[in-house]
Amino acid sequence: MKNLFTALLMTSFLLCFSQEVPKVLKTKFSKEALAQKVTDVNGKTVTLSKILKDHKGKILVLDLWASWCRDCLNAMPKAKELEANNPKVDFVFLSLDRNFDAWKKGIEKHEMQNKENYWFSEGWKNAFNNYIDLNWIPRYMVINQKGGIAKYYAILPEDPEIQKTIDELSK
Repeated sequence: MKNLFTALLMTSFLLCFSQEVPKVLKTKFSKEALAQKVTDVNGKTVTLSKILKDHKGKILVLDLWASWCRDCLNAMPKAKELEANNPKVDFVFLSLDRNFDAWKKGIEKHEMQNKENYWFSEGWKNAFNNYIDLNWIPRYMVINQKGGIAKYYAILPEDPEIQKTIDELSK
């Protein structure tokens, strides 16, 4: 009886606090989302539009994460595997850390210095995150060679749809 109660309690907890897949899977970004500014490791701000423009012609995976996020840290080995298995794909890491110093320490601690990293200085609630219906991290998005959204919603780097989308775009 005690085990049944525990199982029911855990199931109800997971249902109440689990992320919900957005109802609309968007295929392009709004002007407001693209105008969102992020900060690079040197403290320089840049728009998401500029980042996408810099990767135009390439397949791009956006990895939204934070160094305080247990799920993000648990996903890192599989995320690194995804990156290693796709050497012709660009990866950009967008952090939701609470402050610049914590983010920089997280980059060092998790050996991400040689990756393209940006930080949302405005925090979780900003034009980009609101537009993409961000409700959970980690979050992965695949961007096609023209800057459109090819895979809108994935919360695990081993989600087979990520690799399937990359493979289809690579043809």
